[in-house]
Amino acid sequence: MARLELRPNCEMCGKDLPPQSGDALICTYECTYCADCAENVLHNVCINCGGNLAPRPIRPKQSWRPEEKLGLMNHPASTRRVMTSHSKEDIAAHVARLKGIAPQDR
Repeated sequence: MARLELRPNCEMCGKDLPPQSGDALICTYECTYCADCAENVLHNVCINCGGNLAPRPIRPKQSWRPEEKLGLMNHPASTRRVMTSHSKEDIAAHVARLKGIAPQDR
């Protein structure tokens, strides 16, 4: 069973986004951003793939079906911090190019 990496930080500003955070948004490739960056800087455009951003699901702390061995206790979040390598100018140009195009048409 594939599972989300649950990256620990916003790739734009570095803000901590623990697994239980309702402030984390991701693209289909799991690029991770805080709600403030996603809305005010990226305008719902992933700086890497150009896709849209959606709320990251919250992984339960425990396995509610012990036989399944799920939850954070069995599948912890990543501790590897990821930061963008794109310049602010490149990000702004990328977002400007795509923000007016509906996600399903990008």
